[in-house]
Amino acid sequence: MTNTPETGTGSTSASMGPRPSAWNIANVVTVLRLAMVPLFVVCLFLEGDGWRITALVVFLVASLTDLLDGELARRYGLVTDFGKIADPIADKALTGAALISLSVLGELPWWVTVVILGRELGVTLLRFAVIRHGVIPASYGGKVKTVLQIAAIALYMWPGMPDVLRWIVMGAAVVVTVATGVDYVVRAVKLRQVAKQAREA
Repeated sequence: MTNTPETGTGSTSASMGPRPSAWNIANVVTVLRLAMVPLFVVCLFLEGDGWRITALVVFLVASLTDLLDGELARRYGLVTDFGKIADPIADKALTGAALISLSVLGELPWWVTVVILGRELGVTLLRFAVIRHGVIPASYGGKVKTVLQIAAIALYMWPGMPDVLRWIVMGAAVVVTVATGVDYVVRAVKLRQVAKQAREA
């Protein structure tokens, strides 16, 4: 989520000077994160605590690469159109695969998966709908949402973790996910209104 408007790590500096090649280290890290998704799913469905821990490690490493590619893109001016598209796809693929897999395994209620993924899909579509009007600034809530989702998913994969702790963190993740989704809709509507008023002025 490091090259997308919601998490605020996109940069206009990419438009200044020579355009960076799509084949740069930041995008390679993003592609590697996407490649980790099927490995993570396979490990999660294999029986045994050892495989479950392996799935957890793969998930956490993939989540950390989300921070790495954004830092590389910002520091070295490697923000590209490919990265802006591939980064959110990799993020949603990882989170979506984790939530759907846990629900298929019967460990996470389907309504939680539907609410979170419905919000993520809705915001992604809304982002494309208003991008011609401008970029919506990052919100602190969006970052908190991401951290809570990762923490909640990790707790569900950790063998022997108390159910009450899982539910508390996942509940917080659902609440913040919905709240930030509503906030994004409100800001998108305001952005569109401002753009409309500017055209009519």
